[in-house]
Amino acid sequence: MSALGDKHLPIGVFDSGVGGLTVLRAMRERLPSESFVYLGDTARLPYGTKSTDTVTRYALQTVGTLVERRVKLLVVACNTATAAALPALTAAYPDIPVIGVVEPGAEAACRTTRNGSILVLATESTIRNGAYDRAIRARLPEARVTGIACSLFVSLAEEGWIDGPILEATAARYLEPLLAGEAAELPDTAVLACTHFPPLAGEIGKVLGPSVRLVDSAATTAAAVEKALDDGGLRRPGAEPGTLAFLTTDAPERFAKVGGIFLGHPLRVEDVELVAL
Repeated sequence: MSALGDKHLPIGVFDSGVGGLTVLRAMRERLPSESFVYLGDTARLPYGTKSTDTVTRYALQTVGTLVERRVKLLVVACNTATAAALPALTAAYPDIPVIGVVEPGAEAACRTTRNGSILVLATESTIRNGAYDRAIRARLPEARVTGIACSLFVSLAEEGWIDGPILEATAARYLEPLLAGEAAELPDTAVLACTHFPPLAGEIGKVLGPSVRLVDSAATTAAAVEKALDDGGLRRPGAEPGTLAFLTTDAPERFAKVGGIFLGHPLRVEDVELVAL
């Protein structure tokens, strides 16, 4: 295959559900001429409560489907899968650049914090893995990192409940024990370390208060993808908008309905293809 042919291939993106569409949205804004194929493994959602071995197996199966469709670069738009499976994915596909969301998220947190106290809001599996703690401390060794597993946020996001009293009460239950601590120990930065969390930022921010800055990995991941394309000579030439394809492993109607919230515009069910892994 020629380099020119490689440049015209799409970028493959996957998540356990629709949360990774926040990353896709950021990439589309930064790289409008690129084409993307997105796969949400909604049949096996959530990944965040499962073991590392299980998440790795799911990630390899999901990425295998994208690779079969021919992609030039892979984006793991799922913090849980990035933390658990990135080394396995990189080893399985050495000829395809693989970009995860943990390193870009850690970079955004370190760039934002003023006092070095950083809160990581993630799934149970991501917190247990410690990937964010390691990535943040590699950049900011003196950082104080606190992790809170907020797995229910994934379910609320997948329901499209991105505001209201249920979300506010859930956020308060997760966060109020931290906020009751000493003021000197409180974080000034909170990483939304799950791609399902950014649409919930309004209610999360209300509970944390205005002194805490919220960051997520979408914009920094898009920048990392742009750099990988340029470094590999894989940028799609021309100014024409790229294409989008959406795949899901369960309920295309639901994917389209909730996915539009994350993507920022309506998504038609006829544009979502059901696939079996």
